[in-house]
Amino acid sequence: MATRELSDPILHELIKNALDTIVDEMAIALVRTAYSNNLKNAMDMSCALCDAEGRLIAQGLTLPLHLGSIPDAMARVRQKFAGRTHPGDVFILNDPYEGGTHLPDFYIFKPIFLEGALVGWSASIGHQLDVGGKTPGGNGCDATEIFQEGLRIPAVKLYTAEGPVEAVFELIDRNVRVPRQVLGDVRSQVAACLTGERAYLKLIAQHGAERFQSCTTMLLAQAERLARTAISKMPDGRYEFTDWIDDDGIDPDPIPLKVALTVDGDRMIADFTGSAPQVRGGINSPLPFTKSAVYATVRHLIGGDPPNNEGYFRPIEVIAPPGTIVNPVMPAAVAARGLTGFRLANALFGALAQIAPDRVFACEVGGDTGVSFGGYDRERRPFVFLEFLFGSWGGRPAKDGVDACSSSVVNFSNNPIEVIESEYPLRIERYGYVPDSGGAGKHRGGLAVVRQYRFLEATGTLQLRTDRRRFLPYGLAGGREGTPSDNILNPDGDRRQLPTKCTLEIREGDVFRHLLAGAGGWGDPLARDPELVLKDVLEEKLTAGYARREYGVAIDLAGRKVLAEETAQLRAGKAGAARP
Repeated sequence: MATRELSDPILHELIKNALDTIVDEMAIALVRTAYSNNLKNAMDMSCALCDAEGRLIAQGLTLPLHLGSIPDAMARVRQKFAGRTHPGDVFILNDPYEGGTHLPDFYIFKPIFLEGALVGWSASIGHQLDVGGKTPGGNGCDATEIFQEGLRIPAVKLYTAEGPVEAVFELIDRNVRVPRQVLGDVRSQVAACLTGERAYLKLIAQHGAERFQSCTTMLLAQAERLARTAISKMPDGRYEFTDWIDDDGIDPDPIPLKVALTVDGDRMIADFTGSAPQVRGGINSPLPFTKSAVYATVRHLIGGDPPNNEGYFRPIEVIAPPGTIVNPVMPAAVAARGLTGFRLANALFGALAQIAPDRVFACEVGGDTGVSFGGYDRERRPFVFLEFLFGSWGGRPAKDGVDACSSSVVNFSNNPIEVIESEYPLRIERYGYVPDSGGAGKHRGGLAVVRQYRFLEATGTLQLRTDRRRFLPYGLAGGREGTPSDNILNPDGDRRQLPTKCTLEIREGDVFRHLLAGAGGWGDPLARDPELVLKDVLEEKLTAGYARREYGVAIDLAGRKVLAEETAQLRAGKAGAARP
């Protein structure tokens, strides 16, 4: 290979963009062919490409919390089937103790061959609607060991050159509540991998196998180099932060997540020593998921537009002691590990804010809420509805937090109300913002969101994975905390407050209302522009009383204006009271 070709930046950029396009086309193929709302609407899935050595060379615009775990699952498949991988093979796994992260996430890998030689892998991850187990939806906190959580699939072949391995399809069919949707989504994941395979081979045909391989190796090195350069610009030191999960749904004790980020030249170490031992409830985070949370958050500070591959993982070391909530050992339950993954991101951002206070936002609501309804209709047909509710971002160093969006470490969408009501025995009676809920600050935290469901079938099961009731989203730079989440059954009837994590039987006509937490604020609330406070009041995001109490801003609602003199007096009084 000529030296000119190896160092050709235009060629590298062309291939980088082509790879990015391929993985996005894979994601589109998956969404268009998926059966479940969780994949086709919420897009709880990811797609990627790996080279012949299993190195992650492209990640789609899907879920960073998924994609950082691909190398571990890929390594397990390659190790187990070394010398036994052939054209036409497709592999599947979901076992969190064999490369996966929890049972609902099915990892599917397809080796890509050219003239009998392995040249790469296409990969997809899909959060399946159900995996059996004791809780419909497979995402409950109430299991105390993984054996209760559903069907465990070690790395096995799903297809060979002769066609589907029917035994595997039959095992899945017999062990899930809604096999039509689950097996349909499995085939959609395979379709995504086939889409990636075709485009990958076309790209190789365009550039030649040797040249293509040299370019992908260079792209990995480029991503590593840019990450090291970005880290080397950070001040050396050790930066610690601790966040807390309210409880695990079984034991009432709060659960610490402690991280220490060490910047040492062009390297970064994320050390979770001191985090809680693994817990009985199903919120333990397997090591690949913990590592993925680190990669996703650090990527925010790397900045720029480096190749989206595993090269930027290389300068980052993750220390997670075995037997802890961030690296559980058998038989720990992990179904609801998403809660801990999002909270790890919150803790990591808390540490990163000490490194780059002008670039990191206050605590977001994250993705603490999972809601599922399951049961059988009057004709004994099973149904499972699963969705994850996302709130808002925390206040940013230069802007307010974003109201009602997915977490910064995933790329979810919401489930349209019309689709839910047409396909499930549910009616969505309320969906909107909660006034006075974003943490006060120079830059306001995003508002809390409320979602209310009415159950329309005779009986069913409601399962909740929520948090942030006791330990609120933190503010930064003097910004206030956000507001707590809440779960209420029959708010206009006997009004029963539910725990943050629970599974219970519900009946026709029952109403469930969930309030997400409000995000934290950034900066001193007294430094907020009074006109922005007025705008929030006029848009009904804040009440006039809250504006006066938290921001020291007096508003004439009838005149739709700020009372400047009274505001100056209020703020002077609050500033004086705050002085020691």
